[in-house]
Amino acid sequence: MNKTGFIFDLDGVIVDTAKYHYLAWRKLANELGFEFTQEQNELFKGVSRKRCLEILLEIGNIKASQEQFSRWLVEKNEDYLSLIEEMDESEILPDVLKVLQFLKKHHMPIALGSASKNARPILEKVKLMDYFDVIVDGTHVAKAKPDPEVFLIAAKQLGVPPKDCIVFEDAVAGIEAANNAGMLSIGIGDDKVLSEAKFVFANFTEIDDQFLNKLIGLTP
Repeated sequence: MNKTGFIFDLDGVIVDTAKYHYLAWRKLANELGFEFTQEQNELFKGVSRKRCLEILLEIGNIKASQEQFSRWLVEKNEDYLSLIEEMDESEILPDVLKVLQFLKKHHMPIALGSASKNARPILEKVKLMDYFDVIVDGTHVAKAKPDPEVFLIAAKQLGVPPKDCIVFEDAVAGIEAANNAGMLSIGIGDDKVLSEAKFVFANFTEIDDQFLNKLIGLTP
């Protein structure tokens, strides 16, 4: 039987760094003279940092030179990095570790497929690096989700055909990317929002060993 490859998004799937992103974007918005709400922050799910800043400036009706745009990108990231500096294992979302341990025990190839350019330091802080055979992050891809590039690179590096890969995602763009790659998509979050996913769970506590055994036993 062919190996099944498992690919995990990071933000909102393994850890909840969205709150830190929000605080950093809100700080920048406030400095630019307008408010940025948590509802507006939902627009940023699964979106690249560059596109997030474009959306933020649209919300604030702010025009920027290329120099300003680049400076604000750096400023936001520096604020974000300072906020995540104190992250530890307590930030891992419920039962993520249980699922990773199950897959590792059964010698399944595991990859991270994330738009975040800070994926490695975050995994190091929460002590999960050793669970991943491959890490593909925002430093390795040119195209943002829903383009499937990040997942296709991960599959290639795992040595597993895309059709034999399973993706865990919390964002609509991520589910679309997985589907566009020809992979089986599992949504983590609201089933109404992630309706295009093959399966949807509110969180990993709903995923039991029986379901995981079924995934591992899937035939191409």
